[in-house]
Amino acid sequence: MTPLPADPDFDAIAACYDLLYEDRADDLAMWMELTDGVQDDILEVGCGTGRVMLPLLQAGRRVTGVDISARALEMARAKIIGGGLEARASLHRADMRTLDLPKKGFAFVFLPINTFMHCLSTADQQAALRAIYDHLRPGGTLVVDLYHPHLPSLLEADGRIVMQRQVAHPQTGNPVQWFVVRHLHADRQIQEITFLLDEIAPNGSVHRTTLSFPMRYVHRFEMELLLQQSAFRLADIFGDYDMSPFHADSPRMIFVARKGG
Repeated sequence: MTPLPADPDFDAIAACYDLLYEDRADDLAMWMELTDGVQDDILEVGCGTGRVMLPLLQAGRRVTGVDISARALEMARAKIIGGGLEARASLHRADMRTLDLPKKGFAFVFLPINTFMHCLSTADQQAALRAIYDHLRPGGTLVVDLYHPHLPSLLEADGRIVMQRQVAHPQTGNPVQWFVVRHLHADRQIQEITFLLDEIAPNGSVHRTTLSFPMRYVHRFEMELLLQQSAFRLADIFGDYDMSPFHADSPRMIFVARKGG
């Protein structure tokens, strides 16, 4: 059996996150719509450096953000303070599997882009969902945004190196080429993801940063069963950020569930 990479260095990933994802906004309109009218506090599990949390705060939402990375939370806090948004924001370092915040009874909890896939076993998945359930008020909403592991996508996880795009390094201004490599461990429903970040200096020399981490994908009915076992009621499944119905070729699986009561 091929070994998986060691536990990911989430602080190292956080240090590069804004370089790669800060301008990603394809899901923001969905989160705005889903939280429109939510009067009570919102909980974001896996808030990272604040890519989704900041726009929600700027729109007047009250948001508690949770992340396992101290570096990510430090970066998010600086943005919150810089925007004068401290009155509506709260940040906590925590593992979603053992989440136990001082505050409970959230009206809306969400896990953005693939956060739940950091749970690498069924036990981890069940623990995270139980912990989230305990933080929701009766009738509260949970939304989980997941990659859809349809066959064409899984077949591409064969070790090929795919260039995502080129960005400018925020300090040096040098071009940084971002490559992604995926290896499939189908027996464990794990994809080993590797980011290769090549910063190209003016003299042509290349400095490479390598970040690797495993992610466990889940299938549609597997996720439905996990939610059911955790006492959630499934309300809807979207197939993309336009909130269109889920179908065989959808790029996303966005589960909307409710806590009974």
